[in-house]
Amino acid sequence: MNINSVELETVCGITSDLPQHEILEVAFWGRSNVGKSSLLNSVWNRKNLARTSSEPGKTQTINYYKAVLSTEITDESSNQISDETQDQVKPTHDLRDLYMVDLPGYGYAKTSRETANKWMGMIRRYLETSQALRVVFLLIDSRHDPTEKDIEQFRLLFGLGFNPLIVTTKVDKLKKNEKAKHIAAIRRKLTNEANKIINGDETIDELPVIGFSASTGEGRDEILEYLDYFVKNLEV
Repeated sequence: MNINSVELETVCGITSDLPQHEILEVAFWGRSNVGKSSLLNSVWNRKNLARTSSEPGKTQTINYYKAVLSTEITDESSNQISDETQDQVKPTHDLRDLYMVDLPGYGYAKTSRETANKWMGMIRRYLETSQALRVVFLLIDSRHDPTEKDIEQFRLLFGLGFNPLIVTTKVDKLKKNEKAKHIAAIRRKLTNEANKIINGDETIDELPVIGFSASTGEGRDEILEYLDYFVKNLEV
């Protein structure tokens, strides 16, 4: 799958009316300075469409990016073709629209409590009222255990009916022998939190976690594969 084009279409502040779409939305969220803008630019293969900054708390609005995805499809009749000729079937491509929504980061220490509460009110309003939102990517810094704020937002998402897809960022900052341990610890912690919320007979064995680095591109293809699956299988 490739992203043919992407553009910033709508920017919403605290008092803005949030748009409603008939096209699938996926959102990206995480604490301030977790590397959200860098991830989006990497996925889009753009340098600075999503603004990056060394200053946490830069994203103070909900930004709607409309992307056009080129997904690979094959004719259904190819399922009836013999194995000998299957390799000769040439796939075709279909263009699908998708909104990728960049949410303000949380946990910025220099933000006043009043402002932080207003941001969270705006984000919660989006999460609760968007008719097209189906998936939230929750970004966690791979170098540390999930913070209290990370766990709080994970619980919020899970409580609202989302099963957030976890992306552990900045894995290139870890040594090879540390990376797997850190990712496993984050997976274990959040899986336990999910099962506390479920609190029933059915439990989750293991949440999917994507290790990602904007510097090396690790995890980019996996995120694209998820997006490809979502646009093909999730309906609004």
